[in-house]
Amino acid sequence: MASVTERTDVVRKFQQHERDTGSAPVQIALLTQRINGLSEHFRAHKSDMHSRQGLLKMVSRRRRLLEYLKQHDEAGYRTVLQALELRK
Repeated sequence: MASVTERTDVVRKFQQHERDTGSAPVQIALLTQRINGLSEHFRAHKSDMHSRQGLLKMVSRRRRLLEYLKQHDEAGYRTVLQALELRK
């Protein structure tokens, strides 16, 4: 689980204006942070199927947000992908 300061840093990096906490880039970045944290969890707990289901839901939500961003803001989509190193 990410600390509050790590979460705040992610929001600051991807926000589009001062009070932005829920735009698509911010949500994608926060989901990516949680997904990466769960990936570490699964290295130690291979049989945790309940958390795996949550991980799959997060990955699906991130995929849908990325698709939305791609349709509405191509430049922002490319920026987010590059910053988070999602697609190579």
